[in-house]
Amino acid sequence: MVQFDSNKRTINPIFFIALGLFGLYTIEFGIVGILPTITERFNVSTSQAGLLVGMFALVVALLGPFMVLLLSKYNRKHVLVMSLLIFSASSLLSAYTSNFYILLALRMIPALFHPVYFSMAFVAASSLYPKEKATQASAKAFVGTSMGMVLGIPITTYIVDQFSFEASFIFCALVNAAASVGIAFMLPKTSKAEKVSYGEQLSILRKVPLWINIGAATFIFAAMFSVYSYSAEYLKQVMGMSGEVISVLLVIFGVGGVVGNLLAGKLIGINKVRTTVFHPILLALTFILLYLGATSIVPVIVIMVLWGAAHTSGLIVTQIWLTAEAPEAPEFANGLYISFINLGVSIGSLVAGWFLTASGMKGTIWSGLLFIILALVCIAIKILYENQKGREKMLLPPSDKPSVNR
Repeated sequence: MVQFDSNKRTINPIFFIALGLFGLYTIEFGIVGILPTITERFNVSTSQAGLLVGMFALVVALLGPFMVLLLSKYNRKHVLVMSLLIFSASSLLSAYTSNFYILLALRMIPALFHPVYFSMAFVAASSLYPKEKATQASAKAFVGTSMGMVLGIPITTYIVDQFSFEASFIFCALVNAAASVGIAFMLPKTSKAEKVSYGEQLSILRKVPLWINIGAATFIFAAMFSVYSYSAEYLKQVMGMSGEVISVLLVIFGVGGVVGNLLAGKLIGINKVRTTVFHPILLALTFILLYLGATSIVPVIVIMVLWGAAHTSGLIVTQIWLTAEAPEAPEFANGLYISFINLGVSIGSLVAGWFLTASGMKGTIWSGLLFIILALVCIAIKILYENQKGREKMLLPPSDKPSVNR
């Protein structure tokens, strides 16, 4: 393992890893902020423009693990730099295309490499620190993810409003290009480790606990995006906020998210199980506060900070909870993670839409709470499973216990 002493350099390589994650998630979610411009520019319907979001998530969910598996045998640093340059090039080409379907095709290219960069970025970040600080390293890298998810939409919307359609894509291209240069020069070279074969990586799919954790992560993301997908409309319809105030509140949400993410990284390093159990409970509490509603600005700000912290910390909590079951194949496990959480995003948004139709905007809260219950059931099953395995191991006679060769 290469360990990095952050006191010896001004700029930590994790900064560039996080910058790449910010650029990647701005590509994925930032398009939402400019959909009205796209419908006008390319003369397409809103539902057609929505394919730019839906197809991106679908490609990640369906092909993510396979792309990670395919590229896992190559040098990690080289793959990270290559992925970022692909993100940059596709953004630059998107800025100047005049055909909607070419734009759609250009969106599919970064979608293919999204899980590759994501998976290898967190393995690279963890390798920079001692094992006991790996979760804190992941939390620092996740700052880029959370900022991209939360601020990608308002940033691209602002750039289009103030400058041009092309400028929003050029911004994404520059961010990813800067991250690629930073990683190329700042990320230390790792000692050549023995590559895990495809068969050994695929063997983790036989692990029952892994699938239970996949279920928990999927349901937590379904809960998160049941409510977050409709956040702007919820703040407008239920809490009576104006458009300008909503923009500010979403930035406050993002600030709360960064703090919550870093705090969760420390807590999960202290006690993984307790933090994983506590997270969905905290998320449920924020949903209940949203359901009760508030109209004065101070309580709303408090709710947004708590919601942002609970929502964004779900990234690090679910990633550590899932990938901890497959330390022998970290890249492939992260590929599975990004695939299933994207599936969770799609499921949550869809089911919340049904609840919204049936019982109004507050129905999205009921959708979120339903998925939280399902996530807690998965977490409880996992804990009971591990406890049962532990008891069975303790009951084995000494002759049946596995010996340790010294």
